Amino acid sequence: MHLLSRPRRNRKSETIRTLLQEVQLSPSDIVAPFYLLSGKGRKEEIISMPGIFKLSVDLIAKEAEKLHKKGVQAICLFPVTDSSHKDFYGTEAMNDSGLIPSAIRFLKKEVPSLAVISDVALDPYTTHGHDGIPDADGYVNNDKSLRMLKAQALSQARAGVDIVAPSDMMDGRVLAIRKALDKEGFTQVSILSYAAKYTSPALYSPFRSALSSTPSYGDKKSYQLSPSNAKEAYIECSQDENEGADMLLVKPGLPYLDILYRIKQSTSLPVGAFHVSGEYSMVMAAHDKGFFDAKGAFDEALTAFKRAGADFIFSYSYNFL
Repeated sequence: MHLLSRPRRNRKSETIRTLLQEVQLSPSDIVAPFYLLSGKGRKEEIISMPGIFKLSVDLIAKEAEKLHKKGVQAICLFPVTDSSHKDFYGTEAMNDSGLIPSAIRFLKKEVPSLAVISDVALDPYTTHGHDGIPDADGYVNNDKSLRMLKAQALSQARAGVDIVAPSDMMDGRVLAIRKALDKEGFTQVSILSYAAKYTSPALYSPFRSALSSTPSYGDKKSYQLSPSNAKEAYIECSQDENEGADMLLVKPGLPYLDILYRIKQSTSLPVGAFHVSGEYSMVMAAHDKGFFDAKGAFDEALTAFKRAGADFIFSYSYNFL
């Protein structure tokens, strides 16, 4: 049969396939999330996330250094806050001697070339588990929350953080944080905005369990985005870009590849994706059952993020690099 076009010619050998590969995935694309424990020499298993542990900062430094040698350029810290340090307002988040600022100082000393990203949100520090300060009726008060988030970001900046990452989804928080940082002379601290963070209690469940940050009442639908909506993501990303964000993030990951692609087309800023805890746990559950190989599944997922336009990917699959 005479065919003018035979697309399979471009797939006929490993050499040709590699030559024509559109997406290149490397360790430098990965941001490794870590759950931070107080103290030293501490390691606690996270049952719902096989292979992932809560670690004290000395052990995080060792793991981060290994990853950095493989090419990973950044890690992100999430605090496991003792219940005795939690209150209604999340005031521990502003403690310059607290868990996160102390860890930032340690990591920047031990692995200075590694970029440290710190989460800015109140849910790990509050007794109610919400990302802001609720009013008497339970509704999270936007502007009261901004005051706390600014103070939290400043505390992390004073410790030497490279990038603050507000994940709270309050209106105007990027502008408030940018102004506060600049006023105090932290003009080189970057802001990575969780600009399109969707409501996903199922996929966030292992994360919230690890941090003991599950809301004690209600849900987060009044500030996180509805999974049914795409236009809201445009509004949030556009606003955050105009307010001074340096990078944007879409969360969760695979169910929102369409959002990632659209946002990447609409902005000149770097855009990342967060391959969240629930997505990791699903793969590991199938891997442990022998249904498929975890590394292959993670490689395909990370490639999908890159193909959709991600400049960087938060992923717990760093153990498979």
